[in-house]
Amino acid sequence: MDQSYVTVDSREGPWTLEGSEKGVSRVFLPHEFSPVDSPRACATLEDAARQLEEYFRGDRQVFDVLLDEPPATTFQREVWGALRSLPYGTTATYAEVAALTGRPRAARAVGNANHANPWPVLLPCHRVVASNGIGGYGGGERLKRFLLALEGVVYE
Repeated sequence: MDQSYVTVDSREGPWTLEGSEKGVSRVFLPHEFSPVDSPRACATLEDAARQLEEYFRGDRQVFDVLLDEPPATTFQREVWGALRSLPYGTTATYAEVAALTGRPRAARAVGNANHANPWPVLLPCHRVVASNGIGGYGGGERLKRFLLALEGVVYE
């Protein structure tokens, strides 16, 4: 099935969604090279783009988006499932997410699974923080702070 691309603007730059009728296969962060928008994106991708725009406007807290899951390890899928349970406007530490997967000593592995998350924002890996600070993010600390601030979470 052909992939479509749609770009959504935010104050921190453009986010490009990649996908097909099977679902969103990837979200490109603002700093990443991304393909040019498709002349006619599929309905599934257009719906995901609309929801992402609503999120950036502050009008959406939960995504109802079809995801086209890539090959992944069992642990990555467990972490990504745990991300779905993190409510808007809250954070959890890497250790807390590890505990949600039933592997309380796997905090570092949670960070690696977050880094492999192909759907940033749609699966809120930005809500996972270190026990002693904001922690890492594939888009950088500034972008993570931007996303958390959108949700009312401010880190000093």
